[in-house]
Amino acid sequence: MLQGFIPMFLMTFCICLFIVLMQFLWRYIDELVGKGLEISVIAELFFYAALTMVPMALPLAILLASLMLFGNLGERFELTAMKSSGISLIKVMSPLIVLISAISIGAFFFQNNVLPKSQVKMWTLLFSMRQKSPELDIPEGVFYDQITGYNLFVEKKNRETGVLYDLMIYNMSSGFNNSNIILADSGKMSFTVDKKHLFLKLWKGESFENLRDQQISRGNVPYRRETFDEKEILIPFDANFNRMDDSGMRNQYVGKNIAELQHTIDSVNVRIDSIGTQYGQQLLEIDYVGIDKYKNYYEQGKMVKAEAPDYKIDKLVDVDSVLRGKNLQERQRIVSYAIERATQSRNEFEFKSYSFADDKKTIIRHEIELQRKFTLSFACLIFFFIGAPLGAIIRKGGIGMPIVISVFLFIFYYIIDNAGYKLARDGRVEVWEGIWASSAVLLPLGIFLTYKAVNDSAVFKPEVYLDWLKKITGRSILRRIEMKEVIMDDVVPSEAVDKLLHLKQSCIGFLSRYPKMQSYYAYWMSGYDKGALSLLSAELESCVEYLGNSDRQLVINKLMDYPVLRSLFFYYPVNNRILSFVIMAVFPIGIAGYLIGTHQQKALKKDIRTIMSVSDEIMNMYEEKSE
Repeated sequence: MLQGFIPMFLMTFCICLFIVLMQFLWRYIDELVGKGLEISVIAELFFYAALTMVPMALPLAILLASLMLFGNLGERFELTAMKSSGISLIKVMSPLIVLISAISIGAFFFQNNVLPKSQVKMWTLLFSMRQKSPELDIPEGVFYDQITGYNLFVEKKNRETGVLYDLMIYNMSSGFNNSNIILADSGKMSFTVDKKHLFLKLWKGESFENLRDQQISRGNVPYRRETFDEKEILIPFDANFNRMDDSGMRNQYVGKNIAELQHTIDSVNVRIDSIGTQYGQQLLEIDYVGIDKYKNYYEQGKMVKAEAPDYKIDKLVDVDSVLRGKNLQERQRIVSYAIERATQSRNEFEFKSYSFADDKKTIIRHEIELQRKFTLSFACLIFFFIGAPLGAIIRKGGIGMPIVISVFLFIFYYIIDNAGYKLARDGRVEVWEGIWASSAVLLPLGIFLTYKAVNDSAVFKPEVYLDWLKKITGRSILRRIEMKEVIMDDVVPSEAVDKLLHLKQSCIGFLSRYPKMQSYYAYWMSGYDKGALSLLSAELESCVEYLGNSDRQLVINKLMDYPVLRSLFFYYPVNNRILSFVIMAVFPIGIAGYLIGTHQQKALKKDIRTIMSVSDEIMNMYEEKSE
């Protein structure tokens, strides 16, 4: 089993890793193209990116490999032979369970030890590439603005000799008002030895430069014009690839292991608690009406803070009357002072709230990364217990159906995982709820498929679901009866008529119990009588079985007009009265079930009336024959 699984797993892992790497390349292609990067730098980036993408490729590879392996075994009937010899599916899977458990343990150590370092290297390289200047390739007839502070225009260039013709250089590095413009008939461009400057050698041209006076003047600005036969200029342009220091990225949550993440979370929590206590004390000490709540005094040479004595007044003061007693200037001063105090307090508390929000965001980011150290290992186990039993059930190997099912399941897993991550990141749900949501959704599926595969249950047989759907929706079932070649018990006409009369009376009795459509309360509390309907259905089948021995083709044909009375869910929805009351109280669900149920009950009454009509026609056949 291991000999077949390991090569298939390695193959699917390489394919999945290649696919996610192509997705990474497509996402960051703009950061790489046109920068003149060396092959070694790009290869290094892809190496660290491949390590970073392992958590995405590994579960998909396990799912696909297990699905293909057990699908091939089922398609070649090897699983059937193993089960016939007394080997259970769990025993067949046991070597792979040990292997997947070892892979899961290795994935945990990879997440904790290798992934942080690879993420630091990858993001440092990517940010360094973003800062690198683009490769110098000046097009013809278009202004080139990729050099900071400069615009270059070249009408035509000779690619063999490297000579540029009809050049225009706009130097705006000192500001637009102090710009310098150079026109030249031709020129050549090259880099300095250290590749930090662009060297231009120009022939036959002119340069224009504004001359700004030290004093502000609203008159015309003088400029300087220079004509040259040959001119050399240097333009700052760093063409080197400068690798950033990775210490800053190492301090981020992506570059920490479990111990470092937990240490950061504890440290930030302690800081939040201490700052919160300090802010709370400051709120208590605010003098809202100009009266201090605490006073300072010295005791044995040390300053001691104590609560100020309570100030009491004989009667309440009408603040509005006091304010009206002031002159206009005093009132304006008081109001301005109050507004200033309120604005200052608001700004101060807003700044403090931003500080708290940043700390809370830091904690959430670190908690998310901490939880993700464990989810990969669990996802590997879940996808194995989905892929292996699913392959044994569908019995389809190769790269057709397994790939379709694997991609569908992984997309479903990825959507839930990404949605849970965003909810946790934004603080809408607890971190553990958002990060473990995808595993919690797929775990029941893995348990269900494993149980069904071990017990050889029919999971993907359409007949099972069609019968269940017919039972729920009430889709009609056609009755098929053929004339028997050998009849053991002949039909006695008088006995047949008696059976048909009794069947008709039973139908009339059932319809008389429910002459009208049931009310909302009656439907959910009782519904139709299940026992009475079962007796009527049994009597109908007994009558059809007896008349099926008839030697008359017309009777046999007419028996096929009898409908089949089914025991549908909507005839009597809930047996538990407490549960019925709860569903009835939840009006949107209750009214929807009531409308569907009454429609099915109406169809049942129509079937019963059809039974009465067909019974009358068959009785007329026997009566005409007797006459």
